[in-house]
Amino acid sequence: MILPNMNRRHYFRHLAAAAIAGPGSMLVNSMHANASALKKGQKRCILLWMSGGPSHLDTWDLKPGTSNGGPFQPIETSAPGVMVGPYMPTIARQMKHIAVLRSLNSREGSHERGTYLMHTGNLPVPTIEHPGFGSILSYEIGSKMGDFALPTCVAINGGGFGPGFLGMSHAPFVIGTPGGPIENLNLPESLKGGGSPLDQRVAQLRLMQRDAMWRGVEGRFQKSQDQSALDHATVYNKTRSLMNSPLTKVFKLDDEPAKLKEAYGDNNFGKGCMLARRLVEQGVPFVEVQLGGWDTHARNFDALQNNLHPALDKGMGTLIEDLASRGLLEDTLVVWMGEFGRTPRINQDAGRDHWGRSWSIAMAGGGIKGGQAVGSTDKEGVDITDKPLKVMDIVATMSKAMGLNLDTQYTTPNGRPTKLVDGGGAPIKELF
Repeated sequence: MILPNMNRRHYFRHLAAAAIAGPGSMLVNSMHANASALKKGQKRCILLWMSGGPSHLDTWDLKPGTSNGGPFQPIETSAPGVMVGPYMPTIARQMKHIAVLRSLNSREGSHERGTYLMHTGNLPVPTIEHPGFGSILSYEIGSKMGDFALPTCVAINGGGFGPGFLGMSHAPFVIGTPGGPIENLNLPESLKGGGSPLDQRVAQLRLMQRDAMWRGVEGRFQKSQDQSALDHATVYNKTRSLMNSPLTKVFKLDDEPAKLKEAYGDNNFGKGCMLARRLVEQGVPFVEVQLGGWDTHARNFDALQNNLHPALDKGMGTLIEDLASRGLLEDTLVVWMGEFGRTPRINQDAGRDHWGRSWSIAMAGGGIKGGQAVGSTDKEGVDITDKPLKVMDIVATMSKAMGLNLDTQYTTPNGRPTKLVDGGGAPIKELF
């Protein structure tokens, strides 16, 4: 087995057992102390994942006045010569920080395969399950963070990608509703101040007993040195640490100013972007925020104008502005992409279909040179005319921005070598 036999539900099952007595020693820490301890230059990444395949031609690479252009007219931005869709004014103001890559050819039009490819840099094969980039950062950066209590790979609004051969200790911590209660991340009512002192003490003792029993069982498992057992222990200890940490406050948005909440947008994507900022501010290496609904085979322009672009604009635009104002953008890479783009041709239902031949993604922060567009397509948006890019170039660029060694090679549990950057991928020089 390449993947250890443990899933998210199993992960959360440890949460109740982890809520044992005696968290006082951990309460000495605080969110402020944790943030101040964040090493200067420590890299973090926020992936804004546009599930369904975003319409890049109506977002980053508009072709007004052509048969494929559609009704949208581009607007100017803070980056001279770089224009974006008309319903993205907040992003337009932040374009000085953003680089648009307009010449990606992923050659993939399947949702499942495209999602796998854009998260891992590889197409799926039967012999190996590749880790997502977030899990790689959890392994390469998070593993070196000592007793860091927060998850080192987080996925908001669902989504996320599995850890593959790196094991479940680097799987994403999934947050379904940003700002809301996190599934199973709550103490029993009797330990929240409710119930009689006797009830609280009984509940406390039961949890201590459960924890002691679990440690005995886990110790026997670990003697086997089986990787899944070791992952099991890592996840358990991480969960126990998180349950007892004041850093759980970072998942709540109650203390954010009302004006800033409004700027991000009163929707799950906007709240997710705000939560992502809070998490990277505390040192979390990787956060993915999903915005779904981009599979616009019909009524594409209505969906973009009325829903997708307004949510994207407020969430992404405010996130970049917020990171910059706090001095976090230089060390935080923000990446916008989906599993593929959409066809230049507009179909009979006023929609655009799947397209991997020539499409756009965007990056900001993390040392990336913003305020530019790299690569180009022809006047109809069909063919790449300058700087063709492949997916491994994107992986190499993200890896370099995150300070990873591009020559890194892993060995899977079945002994198969695999490289972090393969297939001739190279960082995009215009971005550095």
